[in-house]
Amino acid sequence: MRVALRAASFVLLGLLPFVATAKPIAFAKGKTLMFEYGAGTMNEAQFFYAPRYWYSVGGGWLELESEDHTKLRHITYVRANFLAKRWNMPGAQANVFVWGGLGNATGNDFEGSELARNVGAQVDFETRRVYGAVRSDLNETDRFSHRIDTLQLGWAPYAHDYDTLATWFVVQGRRYTGDLADGTETALLVRFFKGGTWVEIGATTDGKLQAMAMFNF
Repeated sequence: MRVALRAASFVLLGLLPFVATAKPIAFAKGKTLMFEYGAGTMNEAQFFYAPRYWYSVGGGWLELESEDHTKLRHITYVRANFLAKRWNMPGAQANVFVWGGLGNATGNDFEGSELARNVGAQVDFETRRVYGAVRSDLNETDRFSHRIDTLQLGWAPYAHDYDTLATWFVVQGRRYTGDLADGTETALLVRFFKGGTWVEIGATTDGKLQAMAMFNF
C-alpha cells in the first residue's frame, strides 16, 4: 500500500507543472509553444524544446510599445532556460527557473539593429487549488533597457485532473521599466486548460485586452 501511495504521489507531482503557471520547461523531450498578447504594450511568441527535464532551448519574438506610442521595440532572440531548484511536496510543488539569451533588436528611435541581451528568473508555488508566481525578465541593448516584472496570484474553484478541464481565476500585476508604462498594470484573467493546452483571457483595469495561449506536446 505504501508503495502504491508513493507511486501515486509521483504521478500527481509529475502533473503539477501543468496545473497553474506557464513554465519555460514542461517535461523531458517535450516542446512548448507560447503566445502572449497585451493590447498596446507587449506581444510575444516563444518556442522551446527540452532535451531533459531541467533545461530547454529555443527562441522567441518580442514586441514592446510605450503607452504614448512613441517607442516601439522588436526583439528576436535565442534562449536557454534552466530549472535551478525544485521542491516536491505532498500535493504541492515549488520551482525556481532562470534563463538567458542573445538576440537582435530594432527600434523606431534609432537606425539599424542592436545586439540584445536577455536574462530573467521565475519563482512559483502551486497546488491544485492555489498558486503564486513572480517573474522578472530583462531585455537590454546599448540603446535601451526594458525590464518586465510580473506577479500572479491564482485560485481554482475546484480541483482537477490532468485530463479534465481546469478553471482558474487570476490577478496579475505587471510593471514595465524603460519608460514603457507608468505605474503597475493590473489585470483580471480567467484561465482554462486541459492536458497540455492552455488558454487565458482577460483585461487590465484600464480595459486593455490580455490573452495567452500555451501548447505542450
